[in-house]
Amino acid sequence: MDTTPFPPFEPNGPKDDEARGPRLREIPLRLLIPNLITVLAICAGLTGVRLAFEGRFELAVAMVLVAAFLDGVDGRIARLLKATSKFGVQMDSLADIVNFGVAPALVLFAYVLDEAKSIGWIAALIYVIAAGLRLARFNVMAERDIKAKWQSEYFVGVPAPAGAMLVLLPVYLGLIGVEPNRTIGLIFSAYTLLIAFLLVSRLPVWSGKSENRVRRDLVLPVILAVVIYVATLMSFTWETMVITAIAYLATLPFGARAWKKKYGSKWPEHPEGVRDDGLPGQ
Repeated sequence: MDTTPFPPFEPNGPKDDEARGPRLREIPLRLLIPNLITVLAICAGLTGVRLAFEGRFELAVAMVLVAAFLDGVDGRIARLLKATSKFGVQMDSLADIVNFGVAPALVLFAYVLDEAKSIGWIAALIYVIAAGLRLARFNVMAERDIKAKWQSEYFVGVPAPAGAMLVLLPVYLGLIGVEPNRTIGLIFSAYTLLIAFLLVSRLPVWSGKSENRVRRDLVLPVILAVVIYVATLMSFTWETMVITAIAYLATLPFGARAWKKKYGSKWPEHPEGVRDDGLPGQ
């Protein structure tokens, strides 16, 4: 038997060494901070799943919401620190599917969908798949060189973070007194399928990114409304989350109506020369 050790790897040139990626000591600390936040978001989401299967649902939902918050700020911090990178984009996509798809679905299944047995599990699976499709479509549309003017104001379908907030509505209701049973499980299985459909639909959903400015006389009332909302969220967390989810769902028809009134054509209208909406085969 030949026991000769393998020779050490010797790159043929600088290109071979560069292909292996930068050495750890060559990466500035500011580039690591956004990725660390992304990793913390994944840990929070998966910890929420563990807490749900231990029956600690208040903490489980709180961890999923914390994960969603961290997942939302990592990109902004990266841009603030000028630390955006392709690696960070891939990490963020991984965190998105975990925090907005897998974690909410498993928490919901552990709390109420399990009462519906296989039907509840199928609903949870469909929601996760819909969240993945929604995120993939968003990434494809974001990479377009040519964009329609409505893309700065509207999403195509409900965004994944909002979908995670909406799909947990049954848990919010349970935490204020709605007891789960088989009938409730079947009802909320249908509700989960509805949220999955809204994620992959072509419904125009206002993004809040428009450049419309707040009138000066409304600045203080808006600030006061935000303070009141945060105060009620801290004092009556689950009641406030129920109202928030229902209010968001109620605004969807108004957003679609506003889009049609402003752009006046069949939704969605593609930019000139672009026929790709993120679906395979196009």
